[in-house]
Amino acid sequence: MNRIKDLIPLVKPYYQSTDPAHDWAHVGRVIRTARELATDMDVNLPCILAGVYCHDLINLPKDHPDRKNASSLSAIEARLLLIKVGFNESEIEIITKAIVEHSFSKGLRPSCLEAEIVQDADRLDALGSIGILRCAAVNAQMGSAFYDPFDPLAQMRELDDGSFMLDHYFVKLFKLPDLMNTPKARALGHARVEFMKKFIDELISEIRD
Repeated sequence: MNRIKDLIPLVKPYYQSTDPAHDWAHVGRVIRTARELATDMDVNLPCILAGVYCHDLINLPKDHPDRKNASSLSAIEARLLLIKVGFNESEIEIITKAIVEHSFSKGLRPSCLEAEIVQDADRLDALGSIGILRCAAVNAQMGSAFYDPFDPLAQMRELDDGSFMLDHYFVKLFKLPDLMNTPKARALGHARVEFMKKFIDELISEIRD
């Protein structure tokens, strides 16, 4: 695992973003989740960890026109770093594919188990208590309202997560568990969604007349 120890100081400067959904703390959480998902699995753990450490080297704002290419740009940036710390070409192929394929906006199916774990671990970070904080942070960046005061649960209107943060839970976040690749990630995802639903119940009780 010396290669991972050597990689960390090379990638850490890339994660100085003020975006709390893609900062160094985010990487640490995804690393912990990836290790958990990889337990008892026949995988190349260094490739998984390298994929996580490099998955957001290039982080573009959600409204950036090149946002969909951020993972591909991260993979390109990662290649030289991976060579520098001693990964071989076959490993770099696994890692860079995992980086590209983790992107939700690209809609790609992972090409190997290592890529499945990187994608699942990253998506799990959008759920649960951290998911609630991340969603609120993105809401602040985008300048949207927390919820529609007249119809917070969109019972009589179309969902609009560009205007209302709460709508994003239903547009995307609550769908993530069923999109997970590994059984362990699906179970964790559903548990985190249940926590988020309890948060919504509490929120509705506070804002309803």
